Amino acid sequence: MIKSIGPVATLVIMGAAWGGTIPLAKIAVSGGYQHFGLIFWQLVITGFVLGALTCLRGKRLKLGAPHLGLYLAIALLGTILPNSASYQAAAHLPAGVVSILISLVPMFAFPIALALGNDRFHWLRFIGLVMGLIGVVLIVWPDSSLPDRTVVPWIFVGMIAPLFYAFEGNYVARWGTLDLDPIQTLFGASVVGAGIALPLAIGSGQWINPLGTWGAPDWALVASAILHAFAYSTYVWLVGRAGSVFAAQVAYFVTLFGIVWAMLFLGEVYGHWIWGALGLILLGVFFVQPRRTTKVVDAGRLGQSAAD
Repeated sequence: MIKSIGPVATLVIMGAAWGGTIPLAKIAVSGGYQHFGLIFWQLVITGFVLGALTCLRGKRLKLGAPHLGLYLAIALLGTILPNSASYQAAAHLPAGVVSILISLVPMFAFPIALALGNDRFHWLRFIGLVMGLIGVVLIVWPDSSLPDRTVVPWIFVGMIAPLFYAFEGNYVARWGTLDLDPIQTLFGASVVGAGIALPLAIGSGQWINPLGTWGAPDWALVASAILHAFAYSTYVWLVGRAGSVFAAQVAYFVTLFGIVWAMLFLGEVYGHWIWGALGLILLGVFFVQPRRTTKVVDAGRLGQSAAD
């Protein structure tokens, strides 16, 4: 019992940190900042933290052609593409709703795993997938579920992020990370991703000047990136200590804390349809969650970033 307290407490703290990145993303976009500028600085800060951890562990960034290909795939599937959608959705949707949508990763991962041969069909997991879809319907369909019906299309934009995270997880499960550990992989992906995001931010006019006057959006971006680096590094440690199946349960806490922090710090209030959707989706995630014998479970949340 006592031995289990440490991993459980770590799971809760990690979920609280990761969940905090979602309302922070809402604050970051509230100042008019747009996705490419936010993604660039998020990658720079995250890369700095993970790079320092890599050096302290006596390892280095490998730059062979296969490694660069891996970094590129993780940067695109795990940060640039999903975060572009998440930041845009966060500008229009309540942070709590974004938190709920992020929990759909296992729902998308299951059919992708079936298509790639990473998993086998199970009726219980199919039922969980259906429950998740019903949960999304409860958010979109009832007139009283959202404060403004004009934001409904942004629900589907918000679902792009978990879809890409699911692709990323299955990519890693199928092809692995070569001879790199997860921290090295995410460090390399941050460096490559920042190189891609920089011209996108400048060319689109979304560049964020760090030398200007700092306000809440700027501090929210920095805090979000640091929390993500901390949470992800802790996740890697917990996988090694308690196993990937146990560590994967952080998904529940990320969603729950994302909602709690949004209520406390953003003053968000949700109707009964949203709470019903949350219950159905979390129950569906429980059924869909990969078990110990499933290959995709080791993919973890490799590239989940500050916007989720």
